[in-house]
Amino acid sequence: MKVFITGGTGYVGSVLVEHLVTAGHEVSALARSEASGARLAAAGAAAVRGELADAALLRAAAETADAVIHAAVDYTMSDTANAAELAAVTALTEGAGAADAGKPVVYTSTGLVYGFAPERDTTEDAKLPEASAQPVKAQAERIVLGSAGTTPIVVRAGLVYGRGGSGLLTGLIGSAAQTGAATYIEDGENTWSPIHVDDLAALYLAALANPVSGVYNAVGEHPFSFRELAEAIAELTGAKPLSIPFETAEQQLGAFAHVLRSTSTLRADKARAAFGWAPSGAPLIDEVRAGGYRVPASVAS
Repeated sequence: MKVFITGGTGYVGSVLVEHLVTAGHEVSALARSEASGARLAAAGAAAVRGELADAALLRAAAETADAVIHAAVDYTMSDTANAAELAAVTALTEGAGAADAGKPVVYTSTGLVYGFAPERDTTEDAKLPEASAQPVKAQAERIVLGSAGTTPIVVRAGLVYGRGGSGLLTGLIGSAAQTGAATYIEDGENTWSPIHVDDLAALYLAALANPVSGVYNAVGEHPFSFRELAEAIAELTGAKPLSIPFETAEQQLGAFAHVLRSTSTLRADKARAAFGWAPSGAPLIDEVRAGGYRVPASVAS
């Protein structure tokens, strides 16, 4: 297939490009710079020079592709970034749907759209709350799922890990190495269901091979608690695991403290059944303890 992807040089996107090329797909990806284009070429993909804000470019690229994957993400969540996200998704779905051929459009969302309520419904058909860590993702999901002439597929991924990546994990590791404390909030028993980056890429390939429209949670089989994670990071960095009150975390991190105190235990039975997909990545805690992650050079002693 001819697959067009945004975010092809990011953490998830670069692994996805690798899997797509290995599987024999003809991959083109959005590149914002010459350096990004060079990385794509080295990975066997064609660079499409431009920005997410270039709606005409995205529409044309999606129109000429057999399938589209939106894996770009802007963690600033500014008004400008959110508007660009929604405009880009609109352009991609319009381009993919122009031929009315049911081209698959895969949108990378997040399990964080389910919000923070302790007893919330985290099944794929749940009504999403207005307040969440990334409300723009829920808005973009509605654009994708309501698009005409496509096969819309929304992937709500848990925390993505593996290959030494994930901004959250590397940030926590760097902070522990710098401060000497691997912190967790209160008792740290809140759990998340993560997904290995290679397992996530495998799900995308399975969805392209047998596209079935809908929303799919994407998580592995090994949830972790934040206390376990702090203890593993402490072993890696030489820091001490430390419990901090929520009020302290909120003073230091603002609204993000609510995310780190939340529980996000999803199930991916629907994705398994629809695509014959079976995640097999090592547990996140094992990845940290076994050396899959390193202390950033800027803080390593």
